[in-house]
Amino acid sequence: MRSRAIIVVDTQVHIWAANTPDRPWGEGMENRAHLPVPLTHQKLLTLMAEAGVDRVLLVPPSLDGDRNDLCLAAAREHPDRFRVMGRIFLDRPGARERLTAMKREPHMAGVRLTFHRDNDRPLIDNGAADWFWPEAERLQIPVMLHAPERLPVVGAIAARHPNLTLIVDHMGFARETMDERCEEGAGRLLALAKHPNISVKVSAAPCYSSENYPFRNIHGAIQRIVDGFGAKRCFWGSDFSRLPKTCTYRQSVTMFTEELGLPRADLDWVVGRGILEALNWK
Repeated sequence: MRSRAIIVVDTQVHIWAANTPDRPWGEGMENRAHLPVPLTHQKLLTLMAEAGVDRVLLVPPSLDGDRNDLCLAAAREHPDRFRVMGRIFLDRPGARERLTAMKREPHMAGVRLTFHRDNDRPLIDNGAADWFWPEAERLQIPVMLHAPERLPVVGAIAARHPNLTLIVDHMGFARETMDERCEEGAGRLLALAKHPNISVKVSAAPCYSSENYPFRNIHGAIQRIVDGFGAKRCFWGSDFSRLPKTCTYRQSVTMFTEELGLPRADLDWVVGRGILEALNWK
């Protein structure tokens, strides 16, 4: 009897359009694009076919502010390939109503929040985000968040809201968590494994190694995370537009499927099945 084919789901790819007067990027974002040419969903579909990726969670980049229109248009055109983790400004008027509207959008799988820059880091500390956690829990909206310097705060949120699905981005690593420092980063992240409502994106992994493919010097840290959280709570992702120039999209996949040494049963969960179940993406 043939085993079921593994479904490969990328938990983070940014797509964006050119900076034009009709659709300008956010203020101060002129030099923030990850690539010199915008990544469209049409181009992404070609890349997915080449890399062996079946589905992708689209995440609007920071240069788009809280606009989700481009990603939603792609998901509506290709609902079998894309879902969207939408962005929302937590401290803007009408944010609560906007969150409710996002819940009604069938192609929106959840919300993605970032707390790692000077402009957004204070929001998780100063009370501006306090309304959001119980509301997302009530609406049953999964939340992906990048808060590498606030992991204990994320743990406290998970404890206060046990029915809120929280998914920590990029293994909880800050941008400077490179090479041997990934072991320290893994140790900090593993303190959150006791919370059953916290999962982790083992995403953008090649970005945290100065070595070339297959980036063996960080395999140990990734394996510790998978062992600590369990394969069912670890979700692969590429963060394609941030991959080092020495790493292709296909290699970001095969790093996990061919080089990391995960048992097939664990691999099935990590590269696709886990996130599909977490987001109820049929």
